Amino acid sequence: MIKKKTYKPGSATIAQNRRARHDYFIEEEFEAGLSLQGWEVKSLRAGKANISDSYVILKNGEAHLLGATITPLSVASTHVVCDPTRTRKLLLNKRELDSLFGRINREGYTVVALSMYWKNAWSKIKIGVAKGKKDHDKRDTIKDREWRVDKARIMKNANR
Repeated sequence: MIKKKTYKPGSATIAQNRRARHDYFIEEEFEAGLSLQGWEVKSLRAGKANISDSYVILKNGEAHLLGATITPLSVASTHVVCDPTRTRKLLLNKRELDSLFGRINREGYTVVALSMYWKNAWSKIKIGVAKGKKDHDKRDTIKDREWRVDKARIMKNANR
């Protein structure tokens, strides 16, 4: 029996933090689940999320996402208090949490949210252990990216 793949309109990506890769060196990435309320899931389905200023704090043996904004829909229930910037618990296993705690206790490391996406019916967030870039590092990254673009253009014209 051949299993037929169902078509999903749009992409599985809900939100991305493009500035994170510009501002930080990403050392290691983790996939974490999110503990959400019902209105938040509906808003995520509508694509109303922003994780550009979000980061992860670790306290009491748990990881929490701060600074992520999930805008409530206008048709949300009136008896539920919708806080768009509330702290959301991240669902990680013990080994991943221990690894994060060990990395964070070192000098200059932080945990930032990289992207939020759907995995089957579950909302997932990709977080990265990161070290801040200096201004000269950012300039080097931009220079390397521009060189790759120029090199691709030169190779394309040389093959004609």
